[in-house]
Amino acid sequence: MPRGAAAVTRRLFLRLLGFVYLVAFASLALQIRGLVGQHGVLPAAHFLEWAHSIYGAGAYRLLPTLFWLDASDNALVAVAWIGAGLGFLLMLGVRPRFLLALLWLLYLSMSVVGQDFLSFQWDALLLETGLLAILWAPWRSVRPVSAPSIPLVFGPAGPRDTAAGKPAVDLARFLLVFLLFKLMFLSGITKILSGDPTWRHGTALDFHFETQPLPPWTAWYAHHWPAWMHHGLTWWTLVVELGAPWLLLLPARFHRTRLVGVLAIAMLQVGIAATGNYGFFNLLTLVLCLPVLSSVRLSVDDRETGRDTESAPPRHPVIRIVAPVLLGLSVLSLVREVAFTLPDGRGVGWWPPWADEVMGWVEPFRSINGYGLFRVMTTDRPELVLEGSRDGARWEPYGFRYKPGDPGQRPGFVAPFHPRLDWQLWFAALSPGQSLGWLQRLAEGLRAGTPEVLTLFGHDPFPGKPPQYVRAVLYDYRFSTPEQRRRTGAWWVRRLEGTFVLAPAAADSSGN
Repeated sequence: MPRGAAAVTRRLFLRLLGFVYLVAFASLALQIRGLVGQHGVLPAAHFLEWAHSIYGAGAYRLLPTLFWLDASDNALVAVAWIGAGLGFLLMLGVRPRFLLALLWLLYLSMSVVGQDFLSFQWDALLLETGLLAILWAPWRSVRPVSAPSIPLVFGPAGPRDTAAGKPAVDLARFLLVFLLFKLMFLSGITKILSGDPTWRHGTALDFHFETQPLPPWTAWYAHHWPAWMHHGLTWWTLVVELGAPWLLLLPARFHRTRLVGVLAIAMLQVGIAATGNYGFFNLLTLVLCLPVLSSVRLSVDDRETGRDTESAPPRHPVIRIVAPVLLGLSVLSLVREVAFTLPDGRGVGWWPPWADEVMGWVEPFRSINGYGLFRVMTTDRPELVLEGSRDGARWEPYGFRYKPGDPGQRPGFVAPFHPRLDWQLWFAALSPGQSLGWLQRLAEGLRAGTPEVLTLFGHDPFPGKPPQYVRAVLYDYRFSTPEQRRRTGAWWVRRLEGTFVLAPAAADSSGN
């Protein structure tokens, strides 16, 4: 018997989510020692010790992580590779609900000790997706995805309430659909409510391609598109983010209209991925489109049988209780994000204290979140270049694999891999004072020649003998013009803004 859309899309969703987990964990395994290892920039063990000294036993609730048991480098790397392995097993369809619960727990544990380096919105999105997917996934292993039978017929599909003759509500699936709605709608409405003039005037993409954290080479060409194209795409982005999410929530009989919403969101994500490096965010958002498609009938036989035994809504009593609670919390997180985005704190006044208390209890689990990507567009591109010196006179720059540095180096694609130090340095350049603490620890690692820290860099100009001094040089970067690039081959032009020493020699820091 041909398989229905709900069964096919659920299997594909679970396998692709497994791939996202595989990429996310494997990416961390390659960086985790330098980021939060014992000799890393923000050591996880020190962070947990500090939290326990401040909050006592309350730290276990505020920071739920398995690394309270062991935060050594071996434990960090082992959890990362175990997570990657479990993601691979999920791709194979092995015990999906059990694996998803383990994956969520492991990624939550990594996110807690990852501190600033695991605070990106797609980390939160992966945790929320992973938690909700547990409810939609089956306990037993599932068969490989196979193509639906033909002829292809688009229409309402899924399990039916035989007594009423109407489609049964699959609340577990709807939670994932609502998550996609929340992600996209909040990304649009917060741009409007923030009062940012570039979004209100349709000029955001005049700046975006140049000022985004890790632009690939395609962004250089997109930046030089005519202004009318930038403005048109800016308005198109807002239309998709504000309008398409509502189409996802339409009743099943509007299946073709739902499909329009999915296609609009997918096109936007493909466009973002083609001109930017956003880790696994774009892939994960596309994966979230699949539960919407599970309401589309794929074959004549599905229409005739009106049933799909593999995609029946979960009947377990626990899920019947948990799913409505999670939906209520998700709605609450959406309302709170809107309230706190309103200018001049206007939304805070009507945000009830009880709601803040409720969200405070679930916040440590980082799985019921608000979103709002690029709600305020950055119009300048400050860039930090780290340099070292053995004598305080001659300075050599450290090379990064992915972030802009050498103006002549061609920007590349790196997604879905997420180079977390490169990304975090983009934020640090915007406000160096707020990031001074971890920047100084990073610089001390370079001055000490710490191998774990040096693995995060593409080029060490001081092999064998680390520098005595490390400083940060702040530049203003701009894409070169077509004429400049033809003449010099440079992708960037830069202007010096300032310099500050991060790690002086030991004798200097003691006052001698």
